Amino acid sequence: MKLHPTAVIHEESTLGSNVEVGPYAVIEEHVVIGDHCRIMAGAHIKSFTTMGSYNAVHTGAVIGDLPQDLSFEGQRSYVRIGNHNIFREHATVHRGTKPESVTSIGDHNFFMVNAHVAHNCSVGSHVIMVNNSSLAGHVEVEDNAMLSSLCLVHQFCRVGRYSLMRGTARSSKDVPPFCILDGLHTVRALNLVGLQRAGFSEERIRSLKKSFSILFRSGKRLSTALEEVEAMVPQTADVRHLLEFIRSSERGVAFGKK
Repeated sequence: MKLHPTAVIHEESTLGSNVEVGPYAVIEEHVVIGDHCRIMAGAHIKSFTTMGSYNAVHTGAVIGDLPQDLSFEGQRSYVRIGNHNIFREHATVHRGTKPESVTSIGDHNFFMVNAHVAHNCSVGSHVIMVNNSSLAGHVEVEDNAMLSSLCLVHQFCRVGRYSLMRGTARSSKDVPPFCILDGLHTVRALNLVGLQRAGFSEERIRSLKKSFSILFRSGKRLSTALEEVEAMVPQTADVRHLLEFIRSSERGVAFGKK
């Protein structure tokens, strides 16, 4: 373990093996830091934060601060973080609002400079949030999604797996899986490059292409398009997930180009 003498580490925090804590970093009480984590200079890990192993928290990042919610009354709530995550300079993650509620983050995520994860968000794994992108409260981000710089997601929205939000995109509706979104909740295309880089087979991509065309380019009513996809497209796991994501939407799904 490598602890800088200027670091402030509460005696009621728990640090795993081979943890590094840099100059002027602060770790408050009721914090659990897993093995091989690096808490760098000036980072601040607030109470009721638990993180797994091999996480890196860079200078000025704040993990586990109070929610930015006027209804918050000081109740105990949590931030729970998995393994192999990177939080770059001044990234922020806030804990839940309601008593015993949780803001959760999975594994192998990359939160770049000034990325913000608000209270009660659920972020999956292999997610990238580029500089100054922000999630409002209660947002759910599925695995392998990417939010480019300055992207904004409204509270209670969902961002689907393997989706890509282009720079400055913002959405107050659910971002469908496997798609590219830009502007104001506007779906532009299937995320072909992202799917190819992720190793999707040609068969998987063909099924998603056909589904995308019917859902977002045919001009048909959504209920009709959903039925047509079920009837005409092979029901791969990807297609089933896309259909279920749309059907389960409570805020409505971002749609095709204007």
